[in-house]
Amino acid sequence: MRYQNTYVKLDTRLYHEQPPTPLDNPRAGHFNTQVAEQLGWTEDKDLMTRWVEILGGQYVPAEFKPLAMAYSGHQFGQWAGQLGDGRGLLMAQVIDSKNQPHDLHLKGAGLTPYSRMGDGRAVLRSTIREYLCGHALTQLGIPSSNALGFVVSDTRVRRERIEVGAALMRVADSHIRLGHVEWIASFAPDVLSEFTDYMIDTYYPECRDSENPVPAFLTAVVERTARMIADWQLIGFAHGVMNTDNLSITGSTLDFGPFGFMERFNPAWINNHSDHTGRYSYQNQPAIGHWNLNVWLPHFMRLEGVTRDTLADCLSPYEATFMQHYQQGLCRKLGLPHGSQSLTLAFEWLTLLEDNLLDYTNSFRALLGLVSPNDHPYEQTLLVTMTNELSIDAQQVWQDWSTRYIAQVQQLTIDQAIHDMQTHNPVYILRNSMAQRAITAAEQGQFEEVNRVFELLADPYRLQDIAIDLDSTPPLPDAPQMPISCSS
Repeated sequence: MRYQNTYVKLDTRLYHEQPPTPLDNPRAGHFNTQVAEQLGWTEDKDLMTRWVEILGGQYVPAEFKPLAMAYSGHQFGQWAGQLGDGRGLLMAQVIDSKNQPHDLHLKGAGLTPYSRMGDGRAVLRSTIREYLCGHALTQLGIPSSNALGFVVSDTRVRRERIEVGAALMRVADSHIRLGHVEWIASFAPDVLSEFTDYMIDTYYPECRDSENPVPAFLTAVVERTARMIADWQLIGFAHGVMNTDNLSITGSTLDFGPFGFMERFNPAWINNHSDHTGRYSYQNQPAIGHWNLNVWLPHFMRLEGVTRDTLADCLSPYEATFMQHYQQGLCRKLGLPHGSQSLTLAFEWLTLLEDNLLDYTNSFRALLGLVSPNDHPYEQTLLVTMTNELSIDAQQVWQDWSTRYIAQVQQLTIDQAIHDMQTHNPVYILRNSMAQRAITAAEQGQFEEVNRVFELLADPYRLQDIAIDLDSTPPLPDAPQMPISCSS
């Protein structure tokens, strides 16, 4: 691998250098060959033969420079003070096969100075969920951290019950969060200029060509964040805990806790059982993204030439960027061109899904069975299932909508419409029930289901022979979607 350990060269107040605390008897859970090849990990015999020891904290390669980052954040809208890597370590920074920077971050690595009341460990349950979700979002084309692999161990960890300890080697383009700047503003304001230069030079070098690099950088972060959240909305993903310490400066999905993929379409859905007010509900994510950035940006007024008006200009593209990306994506999901007629049909369609609690993923995919039934028997079956769930009144609404929709599709090149629908509407998402079946088997020492789900999600837009009926079966309409605990 090509190492570029630059974070360790920054001001030492920003981190604490330490090795991981080894797990007891670590064993292989799953290894992501695709990520390993991208990083150049597979080219190093020592890394390949000792990957379980590395992820288990028993062996630290000489080129690694493990450290725990300090950061702060607003959690559920409230200032939380000093936070930091309480159970994870930035093990190394590398340049991948596409000359892009990536962090190798070991989650479950033991106590750090930032652990507060925690134990520094991760459990198998949450490790598998994060491993599969990062993989799922990446294969869906949504910017996200991914993972090199995970290990299971004999270490026991107390949560609501005694669970199996595990560790995950998370791979992300950056682990710098909005909360890093919040920490600097509170505890080391003299470092802000240096740290801002580091963020620009490492992750946004194109901004150096701008007449004003700092505002260009801030605007780029705003726009990337807006596009990421639009991607979440389009695929039906809810992060669940959008605190400022859980949002990356690169607009890449980070920190998988109580996440979920929408099944029955309910925009007010709360997937985090600790979110009693619905702050982080699916429908609130765009507004929370804006709120977080609005909290983050004022800290840069400490820099020369950055005024309140400058920051207002940096934040102003957020709504337009989000709406354009979301609306264009929504039209593509219907196989329609971006325009007012298409958007009218799109929002009527979403209302139909919401009013009848239809499955979000299956219903969008089912439209292929309407547009091209002879070539899409699977989708035609989904369409029959969907329409059978409609009441008599809803059937009439559906008939009226589908007639107008088909009329508009027929004005287009059908092949292009079908292509857009196939490439923007997945067959498979990581449903909570899928993840739970894999977790249950893994807790009994059987990882075949983890591997099957991993392989299924590797190609989510295409029907696969390894799929089972349960992979695309939503909960019953009157069954509440499973809320997920922050405990991990």
